[in-house]
Amino acid sequence: MIRKALISTIYEAASIQRWNDHIRPSIGFSELDKQAHKMVYAYTLAKCEGEGQYGPLLLIEGGIFEFLHREILTDIKPPIYHSLMKKKGGQINRWVLEQLKGQTEALGGGFYEKMCRYFYEPEYAKKEKQILRAAHYYATAWEFKVIYPMNSETYAIEEVKAEVERGLAECNTFDGFSRFATNPDLQKFLSLIGKLRYQQRWSRAVRMPQTFVMGHMLVVAILSYFCSMEIGACHKRAINNYFGALFHDVPEVLTRDIVSPVKTSVAGLEDIIKEIEDEQMHRVIYPLVPEPIRKELDYFTQDEFKSRIVKSDEICYVSSDEINKNYNSDSFNPIDGEIIRACDHLSAYLEAYLSIKYGIQSEQLQSGYHNLFQRYENKDIAGIDFGQLFDYFRL
Repeated sequence: MIRKALISTIYEAASIQRWNDHIRPSIGFSELDKQAHKMVYAYTLAKCEGEGQYGPLLLIEGGIFEFLHREILTDIKPPIYHSLMKKKGGQINRWVLEQLKGQTEALGGGFYEKMCRYFYEPEYAKKEKQILRAAHYYATAWEFKVIYPMNSETYAIEEVKAEVERGLAECNTFDGFSRFATNPDLQKFLSLIGKLRYQQRWSRAVRMPQTFVMGHMLVVAILSYFCSMEIGACHKRAINNYFGALFHDVPEVLTRDIVSPVKTSVAGLEDIIKEIEDEQMHRVIYPLVPEPIRKELDYFTQDEFKSRIVKSDEICYVSSDEINKNYNSDSFNPIDGEIIRACDHLSAYLEAYLSIKYGIQSEQLQSGYHNLFQRYENKDIAGIDFGQLFDYFRL
């Protein structure tokens, strides 16, 4: 069961500002966006490590566990955090897990039990922890490159630079790290994806907190993973739902967000936009990544909101209910576009809800909030009661 408190906790990361004792861009760097960028780095580093050398589901779950853990302790500056974890890590982990227990113990798939293992057992998900640690430092280094020129006179900035560089160098503990570090095209790919950290959601509406496309993709990915656990999704289906959601808005780095009212205002316009997005993906992004990543990104971003399977090497469109009944098997490579779409709408609904709760009463927010609530009232998708999830945040 997905609880309201857990969804609220995820969104608190949008309000947590990073580098808030340094000069930084006016939009800032939120913890939510950093965690999203980290998971794109983790996906890429894992692909560099090679299939069979890591567990994709362990990587996903480790990323969520670390996100929740860091959110609970996020007010602690990184050097102090690392020092405390070295000296009192066991006690701190127990306290954090106790804070998260009520929100997560009812989740499907044994989520809370696996989270406890992740923090209590050093050998559990060992390779995945190495990948995630490297992804963390790469995402931090990306931010630091942006703020460093603004802070050349800031006290101890060179010490911070040395610490980031040292931390990244210490992550060279698996083969995929060096493969990524020596591949300039993959680094360009991650830098390009990083532009989604600047791309504002609801660009025509004042909102609190501001959210950006990058962080939104992570929220949709985490919600899609939770839904996958609730319906007993097979291994591959759960992985596809998470990464399909994490990458569902990647074409927007090339086209920017074209709001739904514009897409639907002219017959056939939405299809033309999809064609343009596809052409841009093939022209700009796919040349930067190797074939395995290219194939997956194509599967994730083509018809991203349609549920589908692969049968006899052909993509077949089916409903998520049909996947539950007939295709919930790794051999069909299933992905629930319907669930990803519902989680995408739930994320947008929450963005409107939070802003309205803060007292922002624009017509655009009010309309978006009420239209989405009505669309999902009493709606069930593949056994997930989305009506209840939307009703959690009823004004």
